[in-house]
Amino acid sequence: MTHPPDNPEHPPLVVEMRGIVKRFPGVLANDHVDFSLYKGEIHALLGENGAGKSTLMNVLSGLYRADEGQIFVNGQLVEFRSPRDAIRAGIGMVHQHFMLVPSQTVTENILLGLDDPRFLLHLNHYHRKIAELAEQFGLHVDPRAKIWQLSVGEQQRVEILKMLYRGAQVLIMDEPTAVLAPQEIEGLFETLRSMTEQGKSIIFISHKLQEVTAIADRVTVLSKGRVTAAGQPMAGLTRRDLARLMVGREVVFSLEKKPQEPGEVVLEVEDLHAENDKGLPALQGVSLTVRAGEIVGLAGVAGNGQRELAQVIGGLRKPTKGRVLLNGVEVTRKPVRFGIDLGVGYIPEDRTHVGSAPNLSVTDNVIMKKYRKEPIARGWSVDMQAATRLAEELKEAYDIIVPTVETPARLLSGGNLQRVILAREISNNPAFLLAMQPTRGLDVGAIEGVQRLLLAQREAGAAILLVSEELEELLSLSDRIYVIYEGRIMGEVRDGDIEKIGLMMTGTPLEEIEGGENA
Repeated sequence: MTHPPDNPEHPPLVVEMRGIVKRFPGVLANDHVDFSLYKGEIHALLGENGAGKSTLMNVLSGLYRADEGQIFVNGQLVEFRSPRDAIRAGIGMVHQHFMLVPSQTVTENILLGLDDPRFLLHLNHYHRKIAELAEQFGLHVDPRAKIWQLSVGEQQRVEILKMLYRGAQVLIMDEPTAVLAPQEIEGLFETLRSMTEQGKSIIFISHKLQEVTAIADRVTVLSKGRVTAAGQPMAGLTRRDLARLMVGREVVFSLEKKPQEPGEVVLEVEDLHAENDKGLPALQGVSLTVRAGEIVGLAGVAGNGQRELAQVIGGLRKPTKGRVLLNGVEVTRKPVRFGIDLGVGYIPEDRTHVGSAPNLSVTDNVIMKKYRKEPIARGWSVDMQAATRLAEELKEAYDIIVPTVETPARLLSGGNLQRVILAREISNNPAFLLAMQPTRGLDVGAIEGVQRLLLAQREAGAAILLVSEELEELLSLSDRIYVIYEGRIMGEVRDGDIEKIGLMMTGTPLEEIEGGENA
């Protein structure tokens, strides 16, 4: 990995964005943003949710048109009216959610939408061309394979090949590691380094600071639509420095987790089977336990049954087989309220549509599990004075930044809305807390606050099941970690062995891994 030399003439500037302004109704997403990209470098674009990163890159890739500002590509002033214009100028974007046709082959997906071939499709000829391109950049994938047969990591390679085949010299990667296992992430990084060695330039959008420090040559940080660090060389910068640039204060990365012996089993899941929304098997014999006073992590690449498992435990989805016990009482197929009365707290992954009522006030949101009981309930009605007092207390205790507790939940930032949900769930003193992606999309400062609250609940004796795609978070908070793959538990680890976890995340059971070690 080489950093651009001090001499601005070498390497040449490939992209220069000057004074970019992009407004949406009521929001100034980009406020006179400058951004530059050298040939052969990986330039990280950092910022918390809503900082304007994706908006800026959507302007560069032709999806949006800037309200003000100029874009230069290889020194030439350009104006993009569509992504096709951008790709003609050599700029392509690989989105976080892949845009592939599952029933078609790799080659067919790469050729889709191109003017050539127009009439006759000699597939073998194009298979060879794509295989040569894949070999050139170390993107190992079978051109004849259908997309549905490929792993998530292989599908991402297809998306990259699509852009390279179209002649992209600049590749914008939007949160490229969000759906990858650790081994796949390392493979992606090797590919990106190979591409820069051959003169390509990469813009790497991410919020994972440890990955940015590992892969980037320079970094630009956005905060509230403005640049707080413009193209700083990564040499000498630490995660702590980057976090300070993002949120404007010191952030603690390694929280102290006190050693403690877990108590009795609180949650017991036995041989659980369930279907997804399409009626296909999502859980295939899941069994696990969570004890009082411990955090148990559930690791897995997105879409391997985590969502369905959380919904079954929370009473939102009926299983086809198996059972869920809470303190020895079966809660399978019981109404949601039955679990709440037994002490189940639930932090859903979708904080806006499932975790809160956006049009209701903060007060209404925090009393949702208390309005039937005194002191909030007064007979058949709600004592609004008591409700407001409770909301004010929780606002102070959980540091919810909001003008008044009567503010609608939809006007809160992601971090503050998550604090409202945590305040509601934790103030009930749950015996069992199901935390589903509790820090997703939050900036590093808000993440630290959420993690402190989870550790405090562990110390208070709650049993916590932490479902997260952030492996670093699972390793730092969990006492034990289960790994799920295609609806099956691949194994359980207590030593935080990243290599074992990564292998299990891609479908290798723990017995096979340990059998191979002992062979």
